[in-house]
Amino acid sequence: MNVAALSVVSAGVAAALHAGKLPPAMPLLREQLGMSLVQVSLMVSLFQVFGMCLGIVGGMFADRFGARRMMTFGLTVLGLSSLAATASSGPAMLLASRLFEGMGFVLAVLPGTVLLRRQVPPAALAQWLGLWGAYMPIGMAITLLAGPWLLSVSGWRGLWIAVGVATLLVAALVRVQAAPDERGARGRADMRSLIVGTLRVPGPWVLALGFGCYAAQWMSVFSFLPSIYQAAGIAPALAGLLTALAVAINLCGNIASGWLVSRRVPPPWLLAGAGVAMALSAWVAFGSGAPFGVQYAAVLALSVLGGIIPGTSFAGAPRTAPDPGAGSTTGGLMRQGSMLGQFIAPPVLAMIASGPQGWSAVWQATALFAAGNVVGGLLMWRLMRRSQLGLGISRA
Repeated sequence: MNVAALSVVSAGVAAALHAGKLPPAMPLLREQLGMSLVQVSLMVSLFQVFGMCLGIVGGMFADRFGARRMMTFGLTVLGLSSLAATASSGPAMLLASRLFEGMGFVLAVLPGTVLLRRQVPPAALAQWLGLWGAYMPIGMAITLLAGPWLLSVSGWRGLWIAVGVATLLVAALVRVQAAPDERGARGRADMRSLIVGTLRVPGPWVLALGFGCYAAQWMSVFSFLPSIYQAAGIAPALAGLLTALAVAINLCGNIASGWLVSRRVPPPWLLAGAGVAMALSAWVAFGSGAPFGVQYAAVLALSVLGGIIPGTSFAGAPRTAPDPGAGSTTGGLMRQGSMLGQFIAPPVLAMIASGPQGWSAVWQATALFAAGNVVGGLLMWRLMRRSQLGLGISRA
C-alpha cells in the first residue's frame, strides 16, 4: 500500500469535507441565524473567492516554496478557520470564516498532482490521478452522510468542530508521510516566470475553461440538492442519503477517466462527451417532469459521467505546463477557472429557483455551462492537432 500517496488523497478529501458540510446544514443555518436562501448560497460562493482571484498565485507558491509545505499550511488554515467559525452569532462572522476556509482549501489541493508524481510509479500515475480527481465527491459524500446525524446531535457547530479537527489530523499525516519538498531548481524558481510562462501556454487555459464549466454545474447542483429534496417533502435524513449517493458515484467517473486516459482515449472526446451527457441529464432531472425515479437516475448519470472531466483535467495539467517546475502553477490556473464557475453558478441557480418556475428551471443555466465543456473539448482537439499539446496528456 502506498501510504504516502494515500496521505495526499486524504488531504484532498479532508479539504472537500469543508465544501460538503454546508449543504446539509443550510436549513439549520437559515433557521438559527436568520439567513436567506441567497445569503446561504453566498457561503457556497465565498468558498471560491480566493481560488477564483488568486488560484494561479497559490499554485506558484507551491512550486516556489514546496508542495508538501503548502499542502500542510492550507490544511491547517482550513481546520483553524472551521473551529473559529463556531464562535459566530450571526451571518457576518460565518461568512468571513468561509473566506479563510476557501484560501486554505486552494492552498491544500493545488500541490496534490505534484506530490503524487513524486511518490507514484509512472505506470500507476493515471489511476492515482483519477482517484485524486475524486477527492471532492468522496469528502462531500462523507459529510452528506454523517452531517445530518451530527447536526441532530450537536447542531451545526458540532459539525464544524468535527470537520476542523479531522482536517488538522490529516495535516499532521501529510507532514509525516508525504514526500519531502525538493530542493534545487523548483525551490529557486522565479515567481514571475512561473506565472507568465503558464499564462502564455494555451493548454492550461483550455483546461481552466472546461474544469470551470464542470465545477459550476456539479457544485451548484449538489449544494442545493438536499434543499430541493426537502422542499419536495423528503425527510432531511433521506434527502442527505440520496444526495450523498449521487455525490459518491462521481468517484466512478473519476476512476474511469484514469483508465480511459491511460489507454489513450483522446481527452477532447472525454471532455466534450461528458459535457453533452451532463446537459441531457440536467434536463431530465429538473426540467422534464419525469417521475421521481427517472429524475434521480438522471442525477446519478450527471454525477458519474461528469466525473470524467476532473480526472481528465488533472491528468492533463502537469503535461500542459510550460515546464516540469510549473505543475502547481498550471493547476492553479485550472483551479481558478473552477472556482470562478463555482462562484458564479450558486447565486444564479438560487435566483432562478426563487422565480415562478422554481427548481424546474435550473437546467437552463447548467446547460449553458455544459456547452462550455463542449467548446473546451473542441479547443483541445484543435490544439492537439496543431501539436501544441501533442499526445503528452494521454501519457499522464
